[in-house]
Parts: sequence; structure tokens; C-alpha cells
Amino acid sequence: MKDKLISLVSGVIFGVGLVISGMTNPEKVIGFLSITHNWDASLMFVMGGAILVAGPFFFLLKNKETSALGNQINLPKNQKIDNKIIVGSALFGIGWGLVGLCPGPAIAAVATFDPIAIVFLISMAVGVLAKKNIVK
Repeated sequence: MKDKLISLVSGVIFGVGLVISGMTNPEKVIGFLSITHNWDASLMFVMGGAILVAGPFFFLLKNKETSALGNQINLPKNQKIDNKIIVGSALFGIGWGLVGLCPGPAIAAVATFDPIAIVFLISMAVGVLAKKNIVK
């Protein structure tokens, strides 16, 4: 139960950070991805801040086998870049560029009852279910 509570608190903090930084606003993300109009560099600073905070922890804890709560850490062993990774990354990037949302900010935006975020999440769920049923 303790790990679920910590996960919930971490998720809420992450969501609040996304809302405060404006990353739940699709126009802000599309403004960053647009190189022909008024470019908005703020997403780069949000990403840079996240890397500065998380990076040292990834470096210091990369060889740990258990979390602070005693749970086993299972990182993927396969580091091969295959067609699934390439196609999945391309689809993610195309969707992010077209809509201005990715899963984390979309979930946070649901709290504001943003219709775009709700349609995005429903579409994402349909895509996940389709992938599960089509590709086995």
C-alpha cells in the first residue's frame, strides 16, 4: 500500500508540474514544434529542468537492483533498435506534433475537462486495444 501511495503522490506532483508549466496546453507544444511561425522555446526549458533534476539520480542509481521501498527494479535488457521501436516512435511523434499532447500531459489535462484531451485519450485507448488485438 505504501508504494501505491508514493506512486499517487508522485503522479499528482508530476501532473501539477505539467499544468503549471503549460505543457497540458496543446498550443504551447505545437508552438515549440513549429519552426515557421512564432517559435516557443519554453518546452525546451521544461525538458531541460526535468533532465537536470532526474539525470543525476539515473546516474547514481543505475546499478541498484531494488527501489527505496524494496521493490525489484526490472529494466529492459534488450537495447536493440528494431522496426517496432522505429514505427512506434514515428507514430508517437506524428501524434504529438498533430495534436500537441502526449499521454502524460493528456491525462493531466483531463482534470480540466479539456475536450481535446478527452478525445485524445479515447483515441489512444482505441489504438492500444487495436494494437493488442492485431499485433501479437
